Amino acid sequence: MKKSIAVIMMLLAALCTITLASCGGDSSSTASSAASATASTTTTTTSTTAASAAETAAPAETASDEPVRFVIANSAEPESLDPSQIQGVPEHRIYEALFEGLVTIDPETADGIPGVAESWDISEDGLTYTFHLREDAVWSDGVPITAQDVVYSWTRELDPATGSPYAWFPAMFIAGASEFNSGEAGPEALQIRAIDDKTFEMTLIGPLPYVIGALSHYSFAIVPQHAIEEYGTDWTKPENFVGNGPYVLAEHTPQDRIVCVKNETYWDAENVHLDEVVFLASDDVATNYNMYLSGQVDWNTGIDLNRFDEIQMRSDYQVAPQLSTYYYTINVTEPPLDDVRVRKAISYAIDREQLVEEVTRAGQIACWGIVPDMAGYEALQEEERGGVLYDPEYAQQLLAEAGYPNGVGFPTISVLYNTDDAHRQIAEFIQQQLKENLNINVVLENQEWATYLANRNSGNFQIARAGWVGDYQDPNTFLDMFITGAGMNGGKYSNAEYDALIQQAATMAAGEERFNVLKQAENILINQDQAIIPLYVYVSQNMIDTSKWGGWYPNTMDYHPTKDIYLK
Repeated sequence: MKKSIAVIMMLLAALCTITLASCGGDSSSTASSAASATASTTTTTTSTTAASAAETAAPAETASDEPVRFVIANSAEPESLDPSQIQGVPEHRIYEALFEGLVTIDPETADGIPGVAESWDISEDGLTYTFHLREDAVWSDGVPITAQDVVYSWTRELDPATGSPYAWFPAMFIAGASEFNSGEAGPEALQIRAIDDKTFEMTLIGPLPYVIGALSHYSFAIVPQHAIEEYGTDWTKPENFVGNGPYVLAEHTPQDRIVCVKNETYWDAENVHLDEVVFLASDDVATNYNMYLSGQVDWNTGIDLNRFDEIQMRSDYQVAPQLSTYYYTINVTEPPLDDVRVRKAISYAIDREQLVEEVTRAGQIACWGIVPDMAGYEALQEEERGGVLYDPEYAQQLLAEAGYPNGVGFPTISVLYNTDDAHRQIAEFIQQQLKENLNINVVLENQEWATYLANRNSGNFQIARAGWVGDYQDPNTFLDMFITGAGMNGGKYSNAEYDALIQQAATMAAGEERFNVLKQAENILINQDQAIIPLYVYVSQNMIDTSKWGGWYPNTMDYHPTKDIYLK
């Protein structure tokens, strides 16, 4: 296992180097090139004709005129196709096909590059960004995309009446957004504006060094006001759909598939080489793997752990370090979990090393903190017991101090997870650990994706499995979701000192001092309050034959836009 950890850490370091230290470094002015501005200078970032990896690895023309179809085992039926109503990885993959924001994703580095905006300027104080929209950016129905569309879209996302589960995210960036989203102010408080049809401006709450990478997120989507006003909630049905991404929606069969076809009006359509992209909803890992083996699936986004020994020997098994953490979140308002000693007892009773060596087995890295190692930011260490990750005797002591010696009198608690064989195996391992080490009983509750998300976000659980893939390459993306009242804070954690530190970091320029403030916050979240129980740092695990398909690259975010994929 030590050898596996070393290899993974070397790969992660290499990937961070490739991305010009944007894994936690200053990426505030990174776009289509390594533009060298900091927040203290005025910067203009311009795009080339096609600012995607399609230029750097242009596909050869295929000999056949047959349409190129690419099928993805996407692992879940999406909550919605409306960007304001989504919050998961399966939805993100579909979003990247159907929509494009001001900024999009470089498929090799996962950095932000020009999308609908071909360039932008940054004020000297790093607070104001002015975006210049492409003249040829239009909706799939041919209607021009304007700066007013951006204003409408972001206002709609943040409007409390919309009920977006991710509205908290842009509220962490845009001046006035938090006040509007909380109902304390009207939309006039939002510091966003259309200067003219092709010029959009936003003002931030601070010189956030990671903002460009964050703007590729679906909570900053641009949506079609004219279609939404005409069709209401039915605007995402295939017959009504209007988008601005490389593909348009052709078919949606719930619990089965979503079919997208090439968008001929897309500004960079000449560099889109797939004619059809199909997202399958099946969450059965065995079925998905068998379909991949039989050629019915081209990209399998997960693996069947029951066949891992076979899979890891295949050349089309793609494993890479990922900027993401698997953790259990705790409803800290639910007795007996409202006692920090109980939460800590559970954490110390779980052997994370055994979990990654015997259950997940793909080189995952056992961890104590939620933020993975990044350039300039070291992963949080346990501080009470000299850095240990597992101490069942101390766990028993803590449980006894909480009034439950040897688990006597401790009520049965539940662990919620979404349908997936890997999540089930992890939950069963933890169930067994808590019985063996603390003599407490755990029941497991399995729910399909949308129901699980709804219950987790609303706090309708005691302990719930969770995973977080960074929305951008900075420690803040792992920490800001635990501030009081945040949309992803289903565990209802609240600590005024923690909130203040996160807010302080948002006003600071990139550098060691800012990272120290974020580390203080993470220490409070975990070492002091044990509001969550991080278990391991992910590796991404995919199956795709890259000798057949080009434009698919491993990266720390596990982002693989279908726009850039092509048949070799």
